[in-house]
Amino acid sequence: MPKTAAKPKGQKAAKRPTGKPSKYTPEIARIICEQLSEGIPLRQICRENPGFPAWRTVYDWMAKDDAAAAAGGGVGLSASIARARDIGYDAIAEECLYIADTQTMTERVTEAENPATGALVRSVVRSDDVNARRLQVETRLKLLAKFHPTKYGDKLGLHGVDGAAPILTADARSEALFDLIRNMEMTKRVG
Repeated sequence: MPKTAAKPKGQKAAKRPTGKPSKYTPEIARIICEQLSEGIPLRQICRENPGFPAWRTVYDWMAKDDAAAAAGGGVGLSASIARARDIGYDAIAEECLYIADTQTMTERVTEAENPATGALVRSVVRSDDVNARRLQVETRLKLLAKFHPTKYGDKLGLHGVDGAAPILTADARSEALFDLIRNMEMTKRVG
């Protein structure tokens, strides 16, 4: 290991910069929360707004701000962003309804040679692009189910009534299932 030269007493070692300094401002945090509440993803917000940090930096801000908020008893950046995202999920759901209700007209142009005359025949078909709209809606709904499964997911639960005995489930015996199938087969043959 190479040795470094001894520093004279009273002189501090110069700090080397570790990266681009953070530009956290409450105004940037407010704009991020505002755009998140409109359903715009964080990465897109950071990418499209000049002077905004990388999305990873926003997560660093959230961690630092939450520690400061916990010490001071206030609301941290994470809570503000979580609230904005919840509002944004509703905006995305409303956008699904808009996409489903709004026609998207497309043109499909085909060219073919007329065998009788040899002339080039061009046909234009205008129609509503239902499949594109369906894809847009389904993609948003699937993302919503991943982002907020309790609100937008399709999972069904089996719950009992509070204070009542729990709902018990038991595995059906395989023999009973085979007997049932055998009886169905016999009924089908007889009938």
